[in-house]
Order: sequence, then C-alpha cells, then structure tokens
Amino acid sequence: MFDDVGISEAILDAYNKKLRECLRNDVVIVGAGPSGMTAGFYLAQRGVKTTIVERKLAPGGGIWGGGMAMNDVVFQKEALPILKDIGVRAERKHGELHVVDAIELAGALCLKALHAGTTILNLTTVEDICLKNDKVNGVVVNRTGVSGVYHVDPIVLSAKAVLDGTGHDAGLVHFLMKRGLLKNLTAERPAVEAPMHAPTGEAFVVEHTGEVFPGLWLSGMSVCSAYGGPRMGPIFGGMLLSGKKAAEMICEKLKK
Repeated sequence: MFDDVGISEAILDAYNKKLRECLRNDVVIVGAGPSGMTAGFYLAQRGVKTTIVERKLAPGGGIWGGGMAMNDVVFQKEALPILKDIGVRAERKHGELHVVDAIELAGALCLKALHAGTTILNLTTVEDICLKNDKVNGVVVNRTGVSGVYHVDPIVLSAKAVLDGTGHDAGLVHFLMKRGLLKNLTAERPAVEAPMHAPTGEAFVVEHTGEVFPGLWLSGMSVCSAYGGPRMGPIFGGMLLSGKKAAEMICEKLKK
C-alpha cells in the first residue's frame, strides 16, 4: 500500500540521484532541440557520459509545431540514415523531399537519447558558463521558474566539452562575446541570422558545426545565429546532420 508522502519520497529519491550523477559529465548539451537531442543520442551511444539541459518543459525545440502549426516537417535524403537510426518513418515523399510527422520525430529523439544513456534535465536554465585555463569546462544552471525572478544562487554542472544547441539565441556564445572573450566569428553578435534560404542554410549549418572556443561547440541554429547564416524554416535535416557531426567531432576530441 502506498500513500501521498510515499509518492513524493519516490520522486525525490529518484530525481536527487539523477541530479547528483549529472554534476560531473563528459559532455553537457544546452538545448534539447533537434541538433542537441541528436548529438546526445550519438554521444551516449558511444559511451560518452552526456547530460542535456533544457530550459522549457518539453524537449524537442521547434519540432513540435512544424511549419505554421502544421505538425509535419521535411527532410532531404542526406538525413534519412539518421531517421533510420532513431526509428522514424519517412515514407511520404514530395519531389526530392521526405515528410515526417513532427510528433513522431520529437518523441523518437527523446526516447532514443534517453535509452542510449543521455540524461535530460528540463525546466533547467543555463545562467552562465564556467572557464578554467581559458577553456569552457561547465555550465551554471538554475531552475527556469527561479532564474531571473528570485535571488537564488545556481549550481554547476562540469563537463569536458559543452555543446551550444540553444538555437536562435546562441546563448553560450553570447556569454563569451559579452565579455570580449570571443571575437573571431563572422557575425558581430549572436542571434543575427541572414534571411531565410533553406538550401543554403541547411548546408551552412552542417559546414560550420564545430568547436568555436576551447571546450565550446556549436550545432543547429546556434551555428546560424553565431555566424550569420540563413535560417531555413521547417526543414530539419541540417539540424540532425549537425548534431551527429558535433557528436563525432567531440568524441574525436575527447579521445585526444
């Protein structure tokens, strides 16, 4: 027989154990959007201890709404192997494009990342980054409902590598830029994207995925925001390809 307090005890015991184990990581990914979740899946699959931090309630980023609240999203053929890896159906075609149910995609990314061993902390906001010897080595986090509202100190999650998957905000890049620590990007400041041009944007985000500062990596729309690349709307192949590329590059760097 259980009671109300027993329910609360079960939640507290489980969550505190999970949070305690997230304090030291190989990789922390900020942003549970398509590129971040994809990176988390491939990193964890390779045995890399990975935590994803998401400020909103639901992981998935911009996937859920598709284009203008029509919950279907589009992929080019280059991304089909990733869809196969995460078990998403892409049977419908429109010319050279493949249409995927947005809900299926978001749900599959969440499930596959978790089952691979990634930990996801939602409703958790990154307030700053940590630097040691001029290298990013962690993030400063707080509760989303607390951050910026109350004077409550945050805690730190350490990592050997941090991936900025914050999308249009390019939030971690901004932390460096506002201190004058990062000046060598094409864009003068983050979150300034070029006008929409999907074919160019898809290629741009994959090409520029990589390490932008020692210990800090970029994937997905953070790439476009940081470097001033075109946005691309409800086509998500570049996001997944960028996430996988980031995971592979980080794995190689960690080996060294």
